Amino acid sequence: MALQEINFDGIVGPSHNYAGLSLGNIASASHKGEPSYPRAAALQGLAKMRSNMALGLTQGFLLPLPRPNFGLMRELVLDGASEPALVAAAWSASSMWTANAATVSPAPDTADGRCHLTPANLVTMLHRGQEWRDTKRQLATAFADPRYFAVHDAVPASFGDEGAANHMRLCESHSGTGIEVFVYGQQGGRFPARQHQQASRAVARKHGLDPARCVFIEQNPEAIAAGAFHNDVVAVANERVLFTHARAFADQQGAYQAIRAAFPALEVVEVPEQAVSLEEAIRTYLFNAQLLTLPEGEMALVVPSECQESPSVWAWCEAMLAGNGPIRKVIPVDVRQSMANGGGPACLRLRVVADPATVDPRFLLDEAKTQRVEAVVAEMWPEQIDPADIGSEALAKTVIEAREALLGVLALDELL
Repeated sequence: MALQEINFDGIVGPSHNYAGLSLGNIASASHKGEPSYPRAAALQGLAKMRSNMALGLTQGFLLPLPRPNFGLMRELVLDGASEPALVAAAWSASSMWTANAATVSPAPDTADGRCHLTPANLVTMLHRGQEWRDTKRQLATAFADPRYFAVHDAVPASFGDEGAANHMRLCESHSGTGIEVFVYGQQGGRFPARQHQQASRAVARKHGLDPARCVFIEQNPEAIAAGAFHNDVVAVANERVLFTHARAFADQQGAYQAIRAAFPALEVVEVPEQAVSLEEAIRTYLFNAQLLTLPEGEMALVVPSECQESPSVWAWCEAMLAGNGPIRKVIPVDVRQSMANGGGPACLRLRVVADPATVDPRFLLDEAKTQRVEAVVAEMWPEQIDPADIGSEALAKTVIEAREALLGVLALDELL
């Protein structure tokens, strides 16, 4: 098998809105109640996918989940006069942030030599806790061959699991054996710590990982309090490189030592507080970036365009590129609609190391398929959603028909 890293980006759903449902997500809270632009959001995401394909990278996608979630509304006995936040939860398009969809352990790391995927239970937030069963159904369709993949149920809801947003893998190459780093939080701070240590350990056991090649690290409570509700807001890894803010972990030097003990080739690229403050790193999502290995072997960092607009962040990026470090390119992309709800380039993608030939080809993108999806989005996705629209029958009809049209052009009607 020719194993390679494939990024599966979530297509932004037609009900994308700013309901401010995510406690601890500063961007989400600050844009609560503003109009959203689902069509622009989806097209921005597709443009990012096309940009990555132009770099020579294999690109996959995952689909919007069914919304409104009438099953959740029935369970909560909701009607038009119900609590607005509960109604909005049933309309949430947050599954577009596929970094939270699942934790993925590639075949070289697992005891049975298959790629294992465990959907995240996301129980800390109602609007996300409804996702995992539909996510599993989609993952089980995309990665259906049991010779190469194992798709599990979520870990028990007693332990919050937020998926790949709190998981990193380090390796000499994507196709080789790696170590897996699980980052968890401790409860009791200003905002909830969404990743429970026991959830991470359960995922590692499900995946058949070698305990000697697993590292469990506590996230810095100060980072969570500042708005880093997931580790991928303050750190990202790729192959041998850990790109991190100096205040990402509760014990920064201890974290490096623990990782290096399992993976001596570790190369740390640390951004100091005096160069970029923790608050500015979170505001611009410098670390919620895609750190990618390009076909020619160089590493590129795909960052939100907000980074280019920040004097301190962009100065640091330029200084990094002027040096001799492992990251040789910084590529800004416009994902402003996602950023306004707290999701940068890294949030929008799930990394899967696999042979593309073993993946259901309907979930792999090419230029022709991109154009078909863009055409559906341009025709069917709402141009704008105002807060008062959430819960209306007219918008529900539009959202349902838009998703059905998308699944139709992708020949994925079984996921209706």
